[in-house]
Amino acid sequence: MIRFTEDNETVAEETFRAIMVGVAINADISRSMEELAALAEAAGAEVAGLMTQERERVDRGTYIGTGKADELKEACQNMEIDTVICNDELSGIQLRNLEEATGVRVIDRTILILDIFASRAISREGKLQVELAQLQYRLPRLTGFGKNLSRLGGGIGTRGPGEKKLETDRRHISRRMDDIKREIKEAAANRGVQRARRKKNELPVVAIVGYTNSGKSALMNRILNMFELSDKTVTEKDMLFATLDTFQRRISLEDNLEFILVDTVGFVSKLPHSLVKAFHATLEELVEADLLLHVVDSSYEDCEFRVNVVEEVLAELGAAGKDSIMVYNKIDLLDERTAVIDERSGAVRISAKTGENIDILFERIKAQLFSGLRDARLLIPYDRGDVVSWLSDRTSVLSREYAEDGVLMEAKLSAADFGRLSAFIVK
Repeated sequence: MIRFTEDNETVAEETFRAIMVGVAINADISRSMEELAALAEAAGAEVAGLMTQERERVDRGTYIGTGKADELKEACQNMEIDTVICNDELSGIQLRNLEEATGVRVIDRTILILDIFASRAISREGKLQVELAQLQYRLPRLTGFGKNLSRLGGGIGTRGPGEKKLETDRRHISRRMDDIKREIKEAAANRGVQRARRKKNELPVVAIVGYTNSGKSALMNRILNMFELSDKTVTEKDMLFATLDTFQRRISLEDNLEFILVDTVGFVSKLPHSLVKAFHATLEELVEADLLLHVVDSSYEDCEFRVNVVEEVLAELGAAGKDSIMVYNKIDLLDERTAVIDERSGAVRISAKTGENIDILFERIKAQLFSGLRDARLLIPYDRGDVVSWLSDRTSVLSREYAEDGVLMEAKLSAADFGRLSAFIVK
């Protein structure tokens, strides 16, 4: 666990023992608790145990109730626990009361995820987005849990905005949030210019989406290596949220066909709303994409649970129902193999690690991106060399011959180009 000074300088690395605590309200939370433990480990904690309780509703004062809080205190003492991590987002009062009841640091799922994002953000915009989400989380909790939120020391939840920011009043924090929003808006405007340029050049966009650690970055790197773009590869690690920033790479195919490949941040269940909101400008790439590659870890026992989580987040972003290809990754970890393509759902089964079936997936991508191209026969007068050059540079030219009254060309055109060049099209 990285410890920070009030100036956000790394000073030490520690390991914390933590216990996961969850409340089940008429639902099975085993998957969610398993995920919480994985998130804690990703943040650097040593997970010592899990504690769940079935209730009709969470306790307003302590989340789990006073009786369970006493039991949790005893467990913390016996197991030498440093940190309690709760599976839901808690109020300032709940955080304060539960910490007083147990005598150890208490954080919730939102703090945990924000902490991981704070440690992984690399770009200026990524850091701003995480800081904004952290401040949005902390602002309403200054009254109920102000002392605890502003203390120094190591542990989960201490990353991000420093001591000086956390001790300022609401007005100062609100001002800082406004400044961050302004910078994020400027960055979003720059991306908007880039998107407009791509649309003008009619470059389709393929966005890779999926649950965190499903192999999105591995798939992107595999495709980049196919086109000898190894110098353009992105960070690839077997860990949750290894990639937070959005990466864009141009893929050039034969016959002047091109598209933009985008790698995005992974999703997780109960993704904090403040984080989705803060990253909304970045995630707009998903909304604007022409095709989504939904990558799924097929080796995970209940992968459909994760599929549903991703679809819920896409719906929240306004990207539900877009053209997509379901990509079941990590088939190299499976004992039994099934058909490469599921005829019912159209899903493709691949291994980004070994490259198995990547060629089949890529053919599917090309078919969906460029199936709308139309064959056209054009007669270009000799005094319109600009049109000949444009066709040669921007389209897939099938043939070319020099006739008496001009250059006769056969090319594949998009619907827009077909209309734009209608004056030169011959039967």
